[in-house]
Formats: sequence, C-alpha cells, structure tokens
Amino acid sequence: MNTSVSILFYIKRAKVNNLGVCPIYTRVTVNAKRFEFSTNKYINPEKWSSEGSKVKGSTEEARTINSHLDYLKSQVLEAEKKLFKKDINLTSENLKNELFGLSETKRMLVPIFQDHNNKIKELVGKEYAPGTLERYTTSLKHTIEFMQWKYNVSDIDITKIDHAFITDYEFWLRSVRNCANNTAVKYLKNFNKIIKLCLANDWLDKNPFANYKSKVKEVERVYLTEAEIQSIIEKEFKTERLSLVRDIFLFSCFTGLAYIDVKNLTKSHISFGIDGEKWIFTHRQKTESASKIPILPVTQMILDKYENHPQCNNEDKLLPILSNQKMNAYLKEIAGVCGIEKELTFHIARHTFATTVTLTNGVPIESVSKMLGHKNLRTTQHYAKVLDRKVSEDMKILKEKLSCTINVKQKII
Repeated sequence: MNTSVSILFYIKRAKVNNLGVCPIYTRVTVNAKRFEFSTNKYINPEKWSSEGSKVKGSTEEARTINSHLDYLKSQVLEAEKKLFKKDINLTSENLKNELFGLSETKRMLVPIFQDHNNKIKELVGKEYAPGTLERYTTSLKHTIEFMQWKYNVSDIDITKIDHAFITDYEFWLRSVRNCANNTAVKYLKNFNKIIKLCLANDWLDKNPFANYKSKVKEVERVYLTEAEIQSIIEKEFKTERLSLVRDIFLFSCFTGLAYIDVKNLTKSHISFGIDGEKWIFTHRQKTESASKIPILPVTQMILDKYENHPQCNNEDKLLPILSNQKMNAYLKEIAGVCGIEKELTFHIARHTFATTVTLTNGVPIESVSKMLGHKNLRTTQHYAKVLDRKVSEDMKILKEKLSCTINVKQKII
C-alpha cells in the first residue's frame, strides 16, 4: 500500500524535568498535516539520537524504549491499514481517531450552512446588506430541496459531497427549478462559499468544485434612449400617481441611484460639493460604497417639486417614493402610454444614467464609476454600452482629422 504517512520520534528538550530527562514524543504527518502525542517515555538528552529517531546504544534502557517506539510505529501503520479497509479517506484527523479509538464526529452540511447564514444575519447593516442574507437563505432552501430530490435526505455528511453532487445540483437548478444560466451559476457560487469554508477549516480534503467550470453569460442591459426619455418627460399624465412615479424614475435616470438608495435619501444627503454646486452624498446599501453625484438641472427641478410634500416632511425623506413593486407596476403603465416597447423597471433608470445620460455624452468611465458607487471599474464596463451614435461621432472626428492631415485620395490614385 502506498503510504503518505511519516512517523517521527523526538524529544522535547524544553520540557526537561528535575531528573534531567526529556519526554519522547511521536509526530505523525499525513499529507503535510500532523498530530502529536506523548510516548510516556523519558530519556537523557545525551542518550538520544536525533538522526536515528531512537535511543543510542544497546543498554537495557535503550532496548526497552526503542522496542516501545517500534510498537507505537506499528500501531500507527495498523491504523492506516484499517482506514484503507474501511474505505475512509486517509487524513491526519481520521488516522488520529482510528489510532486512539475516538468516534469521528460527522459534520453535516445544513448546520454549517445555517451557521454561516446566522453570522450574516447578525452583521446585516454592518458588513452585509439585507439582500445578501436573503440570497443565502434562498440558496440553503434550494440546497435542501435538491438533496431531498436526489438522495431523499434533508442533510448530508460534507465528506460525501463530490463532483457528481455539484453537477447534479446544477442540473436540478436548470431543470427542476428552471433557473436561467446566470441564476444557476450564482446559486452554485453561494454554495461554493460554504465548501471553501469547510476547506479552510480542514473538514474536507478535496474540493468538489476543483473540476467544475461555469460561466456567467453577458446579459444585454436594457436602457432608454434620449428620445424615450424625452417622451416620458413631455407626457402629460392625468393621474397623480403616474406623474409621481415618472418624476422619481427620471430622478434615478439623472442620478444613477438604485431604488433602495433613492428611498433612503434624506435632505441631509444634499450638500455643496468641491465646485460649490449641490451634490448628493450617500452610500449604496448594496455595497456600502460612497456615491457622490452632482445634481443636474432636471434632478433639481424634481427635488424642488416635492420639497414640501407631506410624506417627505413627515418621514424626513427627499422624495415620496412608493414600494418597488408598485413603482414597477406603474412604470409598465407609463411605458404603454408613452409607446415604449421595453419592459420598463426602476433599475433601467440606473442603466440609462450609465449609458445614455453619461457615457454617450462623453463623461469618462472613471467618473461614471465613481458616481455609480462601483468599487471596481470592470463593474462599470458592463454598463458602458458603446452606442452607434457615439461610434459615428468618434469616427466623424477621425475623418475630419485625417482630411486635414493626409491627402488620402491623392496617395491612392
């Protein structure tokens, strides 16, 4: 049997007693992880051979101690053989349990997952957003449902989780749950965090995700064109609710703030920026990153319109925003009235700010990223749609430069 176990006997010189002798210890190493235990034997340091890992000489004392060390070595190797016969993974922990007759405590997936979620719950508002807790709570629910579907159990020993478990879980998410590609990948990413937690604690020897590959597909983000924004601005609405929803949606189109960040705004978030003009200073709830946005004329007009609104005064809010569900329902009405065929949701306003309002009008992506409150420029690049108009304008500038510097026609002819 190919063994990956190494056994070393050594003395602990720092623990020499009043009689001048040191305890002899056994060190067992399995795949770079080790455990130690005392042999209950003592020897004078001068009589110990570090190279031979035994007592020097052939005295009665030497023979007795060395015989005991050989016995301990055989016990370790016998424990290794027993693990092999039981088809149990050879780990330092399993070998130690077998050697000393300790009952191995099974670590089950659900308690580990739930403990992780409980810690997130305690840190909501400090390190995590409520949406993060909701995402992991749903992920745990799906994991339990998958185990019941596949194995007819509600929990599983984490050592039983292998590559097949991962691929079957992905199949279940895509087929039974009917998840889209990116949704399935995100749930597996959440599950992978729990696996990494187990690996970090040495509860798993192998990573079941080692040979698993997934890829998030680029989703084309919907945004409004200038013409569509203008049609919403110019439309006269007969009902106050649609007019209100239109105004708050436009506010987001010209600030790039997500629904929850608009909802959390108070008058204290308005202050004067470095240019002496009014800015919005806030933090995104999703990432807790700072978001600093200069107030555009359209934005200021909306703020002025609702400055003395009863709801704003009573709740200390900047705008009298409705629930996200109602906002999205009314936005669908607005889209229909304005002849916009896109499925209008509140978050489209954020995409619109990033594309049509800023990037298309030449605002550098670094500035857009800062206003959106992104921690990474790559996140902003997902919003950075290069529109045909922008390409046309850029190429027009190039054509003018070329016509001024190079007589292309003459050179070709």
